[in-house]
Amino acid sequence: MWDRLLAAVSRAFDGELVMIDSSRSGSTSTVRPKRGPKSLHGTFRGGLTTKIHALVDGRGLPVELHLSEGQASDCQQADPLLEVVPEGSIFLADKAYDSDAIRDKVEARGSFANIPPKANRKKGFAFSSFLYRYRNLIERFFGKLKHARGLATRYDKRADNFLAAAKLFSTRLWIAAMSPRPGRKLINWLARTASD
Repeated sequence: MWDRLLAAVSRAFDGELVMIDSSRSGSTSTVRPKRGPKSLHGTFRGGLTTKIHALVDGRGLPVELHLSEGQASDCQQADPLLEVVPEGSIFLADKAYDSDAIRDKVEARGSFANIPPKANRKKGFAFSSFLYRYRNLIERFFGKLKHARGLATRYDKRADNFLAAAKLFSTRLWIAAMSPRPGRKLINWLARTASD
């Protein structure tokens, strides 16, 4: 339900520039999840964490979200987000996404992968430090996301509830960006529409 709502509002995204990154969200000590595919809790530095992977457009607005365990590697979790990368776009990512598989998938879509190479990489790639400066937009998105108390610290035991809350927050960012003052009636109407 929230997938459809986020997909509906993000149809107008600017596809010339897209960015990918992830951020960890820790769980409270009161959340004691059972291990399993529905919880997506992982351990990182002694605590239970969940990673939110996001693909945002050139305005820093979220296009697609994905969850994984906190200790999961960024480059291994990029596949669901890479499917949304539009053709002919510029794809920005940090060194955690520097892999041949990711570069090949992005280039297969006719896009340019602007990813800084890791220090141990032997083969060089074209990299624009000027374009890379715009990657701060995804960091700003995660900064806004962390202002929501329930998303900065995960209180939900189930991963689908936590992802729904993140998508609802993302939808509100789109509404705020598309209209100068959305008003309470519009937000209530969207909530009712998504629940149908």
